[in-house]
Amino acid sequence: MADMTGKVITCKAGVAYEPNKPLSFEDIHCAPPHPTEVRVKITNACICQSDLYFWKGKDTQKLFPRIMGHEGAGICESIGAQIKHIKPGDKCIPVWQCECTKCPKCKSNKTNICDTFMFNWGSGLMPSDKATTRFTRIEDGKPIYHFFGISVFSQYSTMDEACIAKINAKADLTKVCLLGCGIPTGVGSAWNICKVHSGSTVAVFGLGTIGLAVVEACKVSGCSKIIGVARDDGKLERGMDFGLTHTLNTKSYDKPIEEVIRTMTNGGVDYSFDCTGDPGVISSALECCVEWGGVSCILGLVESSQRVSFHPAALLWGRTWTSGLFGGYKGRSQLPELVDQCIAGRINLDHYITHKLPFSKIQEAFDLLNTGGCIRCVMDYES
Repeated sequence: MADMTGKVITCKAGVAYEPNKPLSFEDIHCAPPHPTEVRVKITNACICQSDLYFWKGKDTQKLFPRIMGHEGAGICESIGAQIKHIKPGDKCIPVWQCECTKCPKCKSNKTNICDTFMFNWGSGLMPSDKATTRFTRIEDGKPIYHFFGISVFSQYSTMDEACIAKINAKADLTKVCLLGCGIPTGVGSAWNICKVHSGSTVAVFGLGTIGLAVVEACKVSGCSKIIGVARDDGKLERGMDFGLTHTLNTKSYDKPIEEVIRTMTNGGVDYSFDCTGDPGVISSALECCVEWGGVSCILGLVESSQRVSFHPAALLWGRTWTSGLFGGYKGRSQLPELVDQCIAGRINLDHYITHKLPFSKIQEAFDLLNTGGCIRCVMDYES
């Protein structure tokens, strides 16, 4: 990389100007880092369903123009004067589930939420001054909002130190870019939040990237019965490659799917995971758990206008309804360990990659995920 330390970099980015409108692939300016910030050269990134959710304007903030993207990997290009934990040239993953290591939440072992994350979630601004961005339009200098603090749909992105996880120098960036969101969310929900155990029974509703990651984590943990629930035979068949032992197509039954699951498991599963964000499916996932100690985990993003209704008696005998962001992982301190586990082969990243495209075809990558024919499309920023 040419030395651009302290200088503004002109680079390509996919800019969203309106909800549900094609991205503009254009040149933008990326400013150098302030004292507590890092600028990263993004080498690879993927589209996640959460990107689609915010791009379609289903959130409450609807900030535009915006550079989205939160699944990526790259190389540290330059650092602010106060940065100690990473240096230029280090491989890294930008983490929206950031970890400042200093706030009361970061010091707690009860949560992976961070005060910086709380600010990044909806502001689109930099936490160092809570007023500016590091992206601007070339033609008029107007600011472009950030996304979750990291905005990886840009060849260069400047972010707070809390948003940088330094990773193993042996990591393949074309693969570990997948660890920015979906896979850690699924794997961690099984391992960290629900703590599935050998011999347990599981139902997974929705078999996108997060659902498939849950399935794989449950397989690695030795779960005895892993039931996949979906409306698409192709997704169910694909789930068998990740570890499903049984499949249920909801279109094939004329009674609630939770009744089907309770019958085939003699009372219900030990763990269930909703990876759809559909209120009706979330209720079914809860009801299919065994009443005395079953655990149901909500992973799908629910549209801001929708609600889930239930009767408290559904929890009375000891069911637990739980959830969590990013699979419970703390971004800076715990994500590098998952990278090492993937390098060692515990989680197989290769079978999540169904498509590869150059970054210039980012809108095509959006369309691939939006139409359902893709698990993950890895974009190469240097081709």
